[in-house]
Amino acid sequence: MLWTITAACGARDSSSTPAASQAAKKSIDAPTAAAAGHGDLAVRTSLARKRVVLLGTSLTAGLGLDPDKAYPALLQQKIDSAGLPITLVNAGLSGETSAGALRRAGWVLDQPAAAVLLEVGANDGLRGVDPDSTKANLIALIKAIHAQQPRATVWLVQMEAPTNLGRGYTTKFHLAYTESAQETGTTLLPFLLDGVAGNARLNQADGIHPNVEGSKLVANSMWRALSPLLVELSR
Repeated sequence: MLWTITAACGARDSSSTPAASQAAKKSIDAPTAAAAGHGDLAVRTSLARKRVVLLGTSLTAGLGLDPDKAYPALLQQKIDSAGLPITLVNAGLSGETSAGALRRAGWVLDQPAAAVLLEVGANDGLRGVDPDSTKANLIALIKAIHAQQPRATVWLVQMEAPTNLGRGYTTKFHLAYTESAQETGTTLLPFLLDGVAGNARLNQADGIHPNVEGSKLVANSMWRALSPLLVELSR
């Protein structure tokens, strides 16, 4: 399902907001720091769980929602209910582009990760970035992750461009993801906002970011796609 919107998923590219990047890094490091504060047993328990880093935009950061209502938190609840020893690390940042994610990947992945889920490129589509550039960034990002974390599995989330940019652009943008996944041997997950994008009842007033009900649907669809992969990762 394609969507028609005109504003960006966040006001600015993350590369131009170092304060936001530092704040995001602190939030990424917080689970480890919190565990250390509760003694060696908590640290050992934390280390026994596998970390899955969600590198993404404001859609992953949960802009406009309470943190526990964003889809990563809802996914974590499903993971915990299934008894899987996995901790999701939300590395979403408002305004992130594929180029910004590539620049940010180094410090985001400065701690071991069993897997990295890439939800990037939404802002590329909203800004009309050349899909060839997005594809090049996606491939470079996947290669950079493998170089820094050789044992990490990478999952790429399909994103779509607004339909008001024309069929030629939206088709080429869609193919940037399928071709990037094929060329790098990466698992491609379904469109993040499938069934949610373009539905006013499921989005906030900006027409871009899911509301509470929309976030639940995103979490459900992502769980359907991810659950077998997470089970395999846990073995």
